[in-house]
Amino acid sequence: MFTPGSAAAGTAEAGDFGRESSSARISAGLAGCGPGPAPSLTTDPGKAEKGGWSPAGFLVKPGTPPGDPQSRKEMSCPEGHPSLGILDQYSQGFMVSQVLFAACELGVFDILAEAPGPLGSDAVAEHLGTSSRGTELLLDTCVSLKLLQVETRGGEALYDNTQLSSTYLVRSSPRSQHHMMLYLARTTYLCWAHLAQAVREGKNQYMKAFGVPSEELFTAIYRSEGERLLFMRALQGVWRVQGSGVLAAFDLSPFPLVCDLGGCSGALAKECVSLYPGCRVTVFDIPPVVQAAKDRFLSPEEGRISFQEGDFFKDPLPAADLYILARVLHDWPDEKCSQLLARIHEACKPGGGVLVVESLLDADGRGPLTTQLYSLNMLVQTEGWERTPAQYRALLAAAGFGDVQCQRTAGTYGAILARK
Repeated sequence: MFTPGSAAAGTAEAGDFGRESSSARISAGLAGCGPGPAPSLTTDPGKAEKGGWSPAGFLVKPGTPPGDPQSRKEMSCPEGHPSLGILDQYSQGFMVSQVLFAACELGVFDILAEAPGPLGSDAVAEHLGTSSRGTELLLDTCVSLKLLQVETRGGEALYDNTQLSSTYLVRSSPRSQHHMMLYLARTTYLCWAHLAQAVREGKNQYMKAFGVPSEELFTAIYRSEGERLLFMRALQGVWRVQGSGVLAAFDLSPFPLVCDLGGCSGALAKECVSLYPGCRVTVFDIPPVVQAAKDRFLSPEEGRISFQEGDFFKDPLPAADLYILARVLHDWPDEKCSQLLARIHEACKPGGGVLVVESLLDADGRGPLTTQLYSLNMLVQTEGWERTPAQYRALLAAAGFGDVQCQRTAGTYGAILARK
């Protein structure tokens, strides 16, 4: 049986995490960037008669047999000329993202999940109120991306969800990333349109994308009630899939009283009390988030989770044996991270600790690709960036914490545990 802190969660390392292979980085990058797990958009090279995406993230030439060396190479130009295949993938990657986003926004995966059997494109279009031609084009492209499957009966193409879309894209699935897809489409994508300007200025692009000032960062992030709820639902999806992995990276049972700082809807707190039956969790967040969490996200039977309103940069922190900072420090520059960690150290009991959950860069900062893209996302959307384990160690040590341990997980995020 899997137990918290077991080897199944990953291997502790004294140094920085190892690198991903270049093919893994390319595949992860082509799958898109965002806070949540992105579905793989690769296909089996053994089914590449018409060409497609190889597991390494390269386009496979039509008719390439399985195992052929060409299946590991990008589509190339004449001998002696640079390949353009990889540039095609990069320049057209936004189209893949938009296919995924459009299918989620229109409700394609939900309609197919609710239907008693596979549907033809005309039936899907009728349910969605969309054009026949546009719907067929979208469905067929989703088939090529392995988001849908198709079979022909009596000359009619009938579409259904794949296991991938049934698990992660159907809204009613307990592991659904539907709201994260909507957040990426409606907010993140628009900020990324101004990446060049963000690089010039070194700051986020809420003013350019939405006409919203960002001097108070979370006033911009939570710029409307609808945006705040979408963000909260998106993070809820992330922690439903990845929460147990980061919380099991270390045995946290010695910490019976936990405080999740910036804990949003309480989704990670739910995973924590489920994994550690002896613990209680206080979720600490700003008043509008706490109110929304109580009204829309917390079930009455979850008695071991409580909420407290406050600003963790200004207000007294709740008493706790362990403080969790999950996807918090990457929002802020070093000086604000140091300020927050110093406040936590002051509030922390002797022998207590802090658990930092973030996507971690390699030691040289040049990988993995997914985390590099996340760091650019921090540039266009926040005040911070992703960091290496050594950089987090330095921040924690400067705040007074010791015995800093890093643990890799099977998911996007690593865990760093430090003690007072």
